Amino acid sequence: MLNYYYSDKIDQFLIKTRDEILGRITSLNQFDSNRNTNQSWERQIDILKENLIGFNGELFFEFSIPRMGRRVDCVLIIQNIVFVIEFKVGEKEYLNSNYDQVWDYALDLKNFHKPSHTALLVPILVATEAHDLEFQFIETSHQDKLIKPLKANKKNLKDILNFCIGFQNESQTIKGDEFVRGSYSPTPTIIEAAVTMYKNHSVNEITRSDADAVNLTTTTKSVSDIIERAQIEKKKIICFVTGVPGAGKTLVGLDIATKHLDKEKDTHSIFLSGNGPLVAILQEALTRDTVFRQKEIGNKITKSTAREGVKAFIQIIHHYRDAYLVDPTAPFDHVAIFDEAQRAWDKEQTVNFMKRKKNQPDFAYSEPEYLISCLDRHKDWAVIVCLVGGGQEINTGEAGISEWLYAIKNSFPEWEVHIYPNLTDSEYNAFDAIKEIENECITVYNPDLHLSVSMRSYRAENVSLFIKQLLDLDTGAARETLEHISDKYPIVITRDVETAKKWLKEKARGSERYGIVVSSQAYRLKPMAIDVRVETDPVHWFLGEKNDVRSSYYLEDVATEFQVQGLELDWACVTWDGDFRYSKDEWKTYSFVGNKWQNINKEERKLYLKNAYRVLLTRARQGMVIVVPEGNKEDHTRQPEYYNSTYEYFKEIGLKEI
Repeated sequence: MLNYYYSDKIDQFLIKTRDEILGRITSLNQFDSNRNTNQSWERQIDILKENLIGFNGELFFEFSIPRMGRRVDCVLIIQNIVFVIEFKVGEKEYLNSNYDQVWDYALDLKNFHKPSHTALLVPILVATEAHDLEFQFIETSHQDKLIKPLKANKKNLKDILNFCIGFQNESQTIKGDEFVRGSYSPTPTIIEAAVTMYKNHSVNEITRSDADAVNLTTTTKSVSDIIERAQIEKKKIICFVTGVPGAGKTLVGLDIATKHLDKEKDTHSIFLSGNGPLVAILQEALTRDTVFRQKEIGNKITKSTAREGVKAFIQIIHHYRDAYLVDPTAPFDHVAIFDEAQRAWDKEQTVNFMKRKKNQPDFAYSEPEYLISCLDRHKDWAVIVCLVGGGQEINTGEAGISEWLYAIKNSFPEWEVHIYPNLTDSEYNAFDAIKEIENECITVYNPDLHLSVSMRSYRAENVSLFIKQLLDLDTGAARETLEHISDKYPIVITRDVETAKKWLKEKARGSERYGIVVSSQAYRLKPMAIDVRVETDPVHWFLGEKNDVRSSYYLEDVATEFQVQGLELDWACVTWDGDFRYSKDEWKTYSFVGNKWQNINKEERKLYLKNAYRVLLTRARQGMVIVVPEGNKEDHTRQPEYYNSTYEYFKEIGLKEI
């Protein structure tokens, strides 16, 4: 399938009639063209014909930007410059939203389209009726040959093209056919991925295809094969998909779920998560997109109607659990995908909750055990897919992978277990449980069930490894890893929040999202206008636009590990507090109670705090700034020594100060 609707050499484009060109565009348009769309194309063609006289090169109409599910109006290649042109026909102003739109298109090409990595990219916003502005050819501090968008109108586009060509000094000419055939390897955010896959795309269409990331597709296929086998052979199987932070575990789960949305088939599945913010954000994003897509084709649909369909696809795990407390029948779904399964509650936490909140005094199960029992009600077959992140248990009672394994061993030994064979890392805390279960149950070891490469940090895959080394106090290894990633993925430190905010705004381009993340125990950042006691609405924080004071962009509301787990930003500011302090042999952990810091002594709580910082430090896709405050000698709760050792440790590792 062509990734554009029309292409031509500029000289051939100039001699063709408007109708001839328009006919070609409309014939390849997969949606029915309406009158307004055709009139817009007509004006674009006319403007280009007037402004391209005297140029040699190639142009492409409606060039696909797959990750965003959109098309850029025109890609124009002249000599060694790729112009990314977005028309706003009839527009009298250069709106910020339109400016960000064309910048986003160019960024998407620069980041994910191989021929664009080394090309000079110049985005241009053409507001046809707007006034003239001064031309400025400005490359950002990223030094990646992406120019800040220029603003043109219908009359001065030619002048801007000539202006830009005057800056290039390379003789090599980009070949248009090679450019459009170049590989496109997108790495979407989880929100983008969910929206795309809900439109019945598969995971391999929206993720990278390079050798280092190929096992995402392999893992998805392996899980699909397990489901198919369970159905054919009438088996009950639980499989565990593990992986490093940002590796794409949730993508695998969403892909499996979207492949089985047909309620008429016996393989209908549901995607379940105990992560309330993630579910709320995904439900809202999918609802908005459904309404938008239906309106585009002329169908009116209310948000409430759209949301009902979305809720049948993705739910809070606790709602699912509660439904089957009163309904003794087998679930409608034969396949259940549990995201962040390591966060399911242990028996003590579940029993206490059921007694206090659900009036279930006789409840005697851990959450994994009860959830397995629901699927076990099926007489024929069932599959449970547990998506497990290592070292990401961040709350009291979150049991980790071992609780699922013990539930199978003790209560459901007839279930078949599929798991990665080398799951010995301490972050998973599952070695003993695995050894026990292989003696009691059919255990199938599958190397395809582990995702070892981070997809989130597409600029540098070893970010999660670096964070692990940093938190494990492996100074030498951390320093070495940082040297390999720092040129692609900047990690810097500062003692000043305002400096960090300035850095974020300078680094972010287009609609790239940035925000401040902090530990939920960071109570003494209040003098810096950061108050974790103020509840942040994650939906507004992650989906709000730049003019929304509730959005992450505003850098007023902050998000904790509970709001950001499972989600991501392009650029993050991690602001440190005295709850987690460096010492040579171990991290010192504290909670703020009343008017002072108190030592955390329970090993479990120490681990939760370490994992909280692991979550915070692995949220950024493109880079981050870490703020370690200087403290205040006059404030007994913010003494400089609470922070200085941590700051010096970061400098020792090699983090650069800004």
